[in-house]
Amino acid sequence: MTPTFDPAPSPPALAETETVLRVGDTLERALGRSQVERAEASRVIAALRPRLDARRLRPGDRLRVARTSDGRLVGVSYWPTPVEGHEVYLEGSEWLARSVVVPVDTEIVAVAARLEGSLFATMADLGVSPTLAARFVDLFEWDFDFAADCLPTDEFRLLVAKRYAEGEFVGYGDILIAQYGSSERPLLTAVAFEDADGQTAYYDAAGRSVRKAFLRAPLEFTRITSDYSHARLHPILGGLRPHLAIDYAAPVGTPVRAVADGMVTHAGWQAGNGLSITLRHGHGYQTMYNHLSRVEVKPGERVRQRHIIGRVGSTGLSAGPHLDYRVTKDGRFVNPLDEEFVPGSPVPGERREAFERALQVLLDRLDREAPFRGLDPAADS
Repeated sequence: MTPTFDPAPSPPALAETETVLRVGDTLERALGRSQVERAEASRVIAALRPRLDARRLRPGDRLRVARTSDGRLVGVSYWPTPVEGHEVYLEGSEWLARSVVVPVDTEIVAVAARLEGSLFATMADLGVSPTLAARFVDLFEWDFDFAADCLPTDEFRLLVAKRYAEGEFVGYGDILIAQYGSSERPLLTAVAFEDADGQTAYYDAAGRSVRKAFLRAPLEFTRITSDYSHARLHPILGGLRPHLAIDYAAPVGTPVRAVADGMVTHAGWQAGNGLSITLRHGHGYQTMYNHLSRVEVKPGERVRQRHIIGRVGSTGLSAGPHLDYRVTKDGRFVNPLDEEFVPGSPVPGERREAFERALQVLLDRLDREAPFRGLDPAADS
């Protein structure tokens, strides 16, 4: 909710209009649509400049213009978020600016369900935003492939901060704890805890960082169409052939992520693999991404985990749009869905007792407010 503009040092505003920024908009263009003359718009923008980086304007941001009953401009306010904004007002003949922060109240709530369809569809049915669903997935993407491993009987639960401004919901804050349970796998837990530097990080129930050297999958929110196999019927060449890869179905142009930090050793055409990228990582690992429609890195370039390196396509010997993803360790192909990748750093020893106390408090609250229906969390702890 955007607060009503209140130009305290100026005469009362009797009329207020709002303009929503469009793609490619500048402040000058948005003010022009609000019937602010160019000379006056320049003065308003000059007053705002110390407080607002014009390069960070986003479509959907709101610009409010306040006028007196005789049409005289007395104030402009710009709200990039529902709780933070900037106001420009007249003091005499000079335009001055100030920043405004609306007080925010926070409520910790539980969100829980058994899967009905996909995780995203289930969360949408609960009224959960796609943004929060994506953040939940991000917590576990080092250990769980939500495209390959979800089952209809899986359950999830979490405690999250909901933020309110003047009684109206304005967004989610931190996830305090999240759990994902499947009858086929150990219970996954991610709990927020301050690391040695005072920064919030996420750890599993054993105090190990959930962040690992390798992501579980190179694509977000897709499905596996062909698993790792030593004898698969080839869709083009025919016959039983090894398929030492995981195939992910996805539309042409879908972003492909580097699963780990590494260096690009190949980026370009590679016979039947079509447009292909190979990355070299630590601990003897290499990853390959095949049948791409576009390559967005160059040989010798260093990339970070989650860096977009290319786009899904259907080049080379491909029966349709998909990503062929392969992993080798010390020169031998391995199944990326079975590989145990390098874990992250654990909770520091001197903070272990504090971590265990905090974890127990959050687990107790989850058990009270969002108990699992068919899973026994104690069996996996």
